[in-house]
Amino acid sequence: MSKDTKKTAVISSEELQRQEQFSQKVSSAVSARYSSKPLACVITYGCQQNVADSEKIKGMLELMGYDFTSDRLEAQLIIFNTCAVREHAEDRVFGNVGSLKSYKREHPDTIIALCGCMMQQKHIADKIKKSYPFVDLVFGTHVIHQLPELLYRAMTGRRRVFEIPDMDGAIAEGIPVKRDNDAKAWLPIMYGCNNFCTYCIVPYVRGRERSREKADIIKEFKELVNQGYKEITLLGQNVNSYGKDLTPNVSFASLLRELNDIDGDFRIRFMTSHPKDCTFELIEVMAQCEKVAQHLHLPFQSGSDRVLKAMNRHYTRGQYLKLINYAKELMGDELSITSDIIVGFPGETYEDFKETLSLVEEVKATSLFTFIYSPRKGTPAAEMPDPISAEEKSKWFKELTDLQEQISASQMALHKGKVFKCYVYGKGKLGDNYVAARNDGNLIIEFEGDESLIGTFQKVKVIEPLTFVMRGEMLKEKEI
Repeated sequence: MSKDTKKTAVISSEELQRQEQFSQKVSSAVSARYSSKPLACVITYGCQQNVADSEKIKGMLELMGYDFTSDRLEAQLIIFNTCAVREHAEDRVFGNVGSLKSYKREHPDTIIALCGCMMQQKHIADKIKKSYPFVDLVFGTHVIHQLPELLYRAMTGRRRVFEIPDMDGAIAEGIPVKRDNDAKAWLPIMYGCNNFCTYCIVPYVRGRERSREKADIIKEFKELVNQGYKEITLLGQNVNSYGKDLTPNVSFASLLRELNDIDGDFRIRFMTSHPKDCTFELIEVMAQCEKVAQHLHLPFQSGSDRVLKAMNRHYTRGQYLKLINYAKELMGDELSITSDIIVGFPGETYEDFKETLSLVEEVKATSLFTFIYSPRKGTPAAEMPDPISAEEKSKWFKELTDLQEQISASQMALHKGKVFKCYVYGKGKLGDNYVAARNDGNLIIEFEGDESLIGTFQKVKVIEPLTFVMRGEMLKEKEI
């Protein structure tokens, strides 16, 4: 697959209107087939981008006459939106789909569909076609906008439907969205990836980087603010690359400034950032713009320059630390840093791993997302020699997580007695009468309070820092 940058394809208004016509056909078909609204169950695996895709799938299904259920065994349509980043996620999909074989036999009119990143891989699609004959519909990441047509074909045709085009991807604007959460919203600003890290399948299943037009993003953002959303997360496989494919170019930092200037009481988050494209300008925007959260998720993956080169990451340990230290200089203790680490990359030695441990100690992240390397068929790393045993990698992994647990606890302890403006997003886990909130740095603080507080900003004082959550108390107006 070529790594050359190409002009981004845009789905035409005529094609979207054609899909609307299919949506009406499906609506008529389900009205004739069922005495009441049929139920759809959409099961999502993987990253926030998959969650955002599922919200579009639900938006289209709602227009087609479906209601929704979380119980797949009462649904007339079951859609698995899959993830290909790690083997464990793929195994879960195969297991859960396989368990529906007898259900499909007893309920032959039920439509079972698979979509998402797993399906964009030919060997996976071939396996579904051969070993899971009860699956009716399979479609890839680039044709979500065609769901009305594909579903109509699956409902009315006599053959199974497989739609997995080999393409770089396109932008489809105006697809309806049914959001899962009334308290926070996901807003994709770009799709795909050009980085080709040697361990990663994403560029092969998501296509090349393609940015949405700035005007379309601002329009959707303003709509979310007007609908009452107060936490809006901008999504992209590499948000720092946003706008490089647009004419004229637009920087991610400048987009953040424009969104920050929109009227309203809200907070902007973003993920994920790539260190090779993270700029000092972006860090300055985070420090200067009051509505941009001071939380930087910046995956470093390894602390060893040798391993980083083998991973094709295009930055060094020293360059990464320059970004982190500049961010700490501008934002101080208010900054929250999180990161991703892969343990046991092919060819990694224990000496390499110790460099990762030393970087963890130097960065002092609030939390880490840590993974043991999972080979992905079709990536360069899957063909690299990998002599370290799974048992040894597991020992390294425990050493890393034990270290980070100590660091997380010490970082949390720094906040005892501090007061934060927090966004209350849901029910808490510390007790039946607790609600959960996030501060600007994405730290979770739970406090006693009524569920009516969900969806509001509150001032909360930290009473007891724990390892991964803090217990607090909401301040009354006169205490602020």
